Amino acid sequence: MDAGMWIELIVKVIVLIAALLVGFAYLTYTERKLLARFQNRYGPNRAGPFGLLQPMADGLKLIFKEELIPEQADKLIFILAPILTVVPAWIVLAVIPLGSIDLFGRTINLSLAGDLNVGILYIMAVTSISVYGIVLAGWSSNNKYAMLGGIRSSAQMISYELALGLAFVGPVMMASSLSLARIVEAQSQLMWFAVLQPIGFLIFLVAALAEINRAPFDMPEAEQELTAGYHVEYSGMKFAMFMLTEYTKMIVVSVIAATLYLGGFHMPFITDRWPWMGPFMLLAKVFVLLFVIIWLRATLPRVRYDQLMQLGWKILLPIAFLNVCVTAGVMYLLGMIA
Repeated sequence: MDAGMWIELIVKVIVLIAALLVGFAYLTYTERKLLARFQNRYGPNRAGPFGLLQPMADGLKLIFKEELIPEQADKLIFILAPILTVVPAWIVLAVIPLGSIDLFGRTINLSLAGDLNVGILYIMAVTSISVYGIVLAGWSSNNKYAMLGGIRSSAQMISYELALGLAFVGPVMMASSLSLARIVEAQSQLMWFAVLQPIGFLIFLVAALAEINRAPFDMPEAEQELTAGYHVEYSGMKFAMFMLTEYTKMIVVSVIAATLYLGGFHMPFITDRWPWMGPFMLLAKVFVLLFVIIWLRATLPRVRYDQLMQLGWKILLPIAFLNVCVTAGVMYLLGMIA
């Protein structure tokens, strides 16, 4: 690559990291304010105007908080586990298409990795890695509650990844490509796949909530039974990394859902005329999905663990498989596939 391409890549990496850090910080603030509004209370309102400096106050507190490592813990794995959960959540966004703009006499693809022709496979591979960090965090703590939380998380992610993987198949079949850019392009020519594939979209949202351990599927950190589960022995910045992972995953699954089912960065009549609006259109769709995720946390009670497993294996998986079969049948009848 020439110097210009290296500069372009470095700038995109810096912007992506800064956007994720700011997004994580103020997603925690947004969630606390929305939950407060749902529950008829104020939420953060002390640190800065309207409580806007609360994320910074929380970050400073965790930076200077004493970090403890249990005496009988496997110290190396204990330290590496938070890193194993954070890294996959960050690098998955490298393949998300964001459109392109003409700047300085050249066309700049806003996506970090460009148009990767196996983007779907990349996402499925990378997002499966973070469960290792959670399991190892529970095991290395040498704490029975933490270990149970790690085992729960692994069983939960295995059961829901099957339905989640089948939810990817519908958009892939309709776009006839594993490229996320091609999937966005297909939706711009037809219509959003959330309209054509409503069952697949619903399955994706439910399975994604279970994948990121969000309420009502937050069984790996159920305080009533596990005293916070796999991260019970963590403190300081190591604990903050687990929180960073959870909220980054919320952003990531919302970005993926918007890309697969809501047209991604494309918005009719807007991005066709102003291509530079692409990232802002994607951000608007992501914000709506994040609002729904927070709304569900405020509305639904935590399910029992046996109900969680039954939903994944007995309901979501068969429906997801049936949805793929019906999609293939309809496409065959319409002559879209041979």
